[in-house]
Amino acid sequence: MNDIAFLEKKAYDLRKKVLDTCIRAKTGHVTSSMSCAEIMAVLYFGGVLRHDPKRPDWADRDRFILSKGQASPMLYSVLAEAGYFDEAQLKGFAQKDGKFGVHLQQSVPGAEITCGSLGQGFGFAAGMALAAKMDLKNHMVYTLLGDGECYEGSIWETAMFAAHQRLNNLVAILDRNYQCVLDFTENFLALEPFEKKWESFGWHVVRVEGQSVKALMDALHGLRSRRRPGPTIVIADTTKGAGIDFMSCVPLWHGAAPGGDEAKQAMAELERNTPHA
Repeated sequence: MNDIAFLEKKAYDLRKKVLDTCIRAKTGHVTSSMSCAEIMAVLYFGGVLRHDPKRPDWADRDRFILSKGQASPMLYSVLAEAGYFDEAQLKGFAQKDGKFGVHLQQSVPGAEITCGSLGQGFGFAAGMALAAKMDLKNHMVYTLLGDGECYEGSIWETAMFAAHQRLNNLVAILDRNYQCVLDFTENFLALEPFEKKWESFGWHVVRVEGQSVKALMDALHGLRSRRRPGPTIVIADTTKGAGIDFMSCVPLWHGAAPGGDEAKQAMAELERNTPHA
């Protein structure tokens, strides 16, 4: 299914699922999850990612690595929506001895790695892409990075490695929401010009509006054909907290879930902003 209206609504359905999960748990990175909703909807429900919920360990599946592991509520919600496990299990998010950690846990069906330390997942993704090349496998490896994550030196080590190894089966998507934990990235430590940085490291760069399903579809479809010899990064300009107006672009909402009247307001704003397919 790759209908634009369907995917736009799917992104908001996922946002509501994330918010409900985090409100119940009284924790979770809500705003980090909101910014990547369209990205995740396009990957999993837009015909980009080759996967099978009935066979999570299918050898020929594409691999998706959530390097910004704090956005685990979004990936958990996507996997539940796709049918990897019963949605009722999301009630175990952030519960003692549960498998749904605040940061991503591999124990969840459909999750490829356990990830929390920023910069870690990107290295995993490059290693998986190289292994696929060495084993003459045809699957793709997609990874979702955060922009604050790009302060980590391991990101740029991996970027050099992937270009050197000509990993044209590796696609990075950068959730460029312009915020880190305490401030806006360009106030804290400027990251721009991002495109020139990635190009200088040997990557093919595409920059799109990250809350636009159509722009994401146009950028991601066709990459499986490997028309270029090296890796590709899609820089997706997004809004942290997108869909919840009062939480958007407010750095101190990082890592927090609303409660009480604010929880009701957040859900009401998601309902109001949901497009009707």
